[in-house]
Amino acid sequence: MRIVAFITEAAPVARILNQIGEPAEPPRMAPARGPPAWDDPVIEAVPDWYALAQPQPEYIFDRQFRW
Repeated sequence: MRIVAFITEAAPVARILNQIGEPAEPPRMAPARGPPAWDDPVIEAVPDWYALAQPQPEYIFDRQFRW
């Protein structure tokens, strides 16, 4: 595919888009919203920190320093 010409004016671009059935105006901006978790009332806003904690190791860790 080769580029034959660049169209830089708005009026010809709008006519071409209308001719091929595409909208000539850009879509409206949607309003901002929060993350998906904020939309669901079932999910808690604050995570359960105890559920996120790492499990205790299965071995005993000796904290004494020996020379």
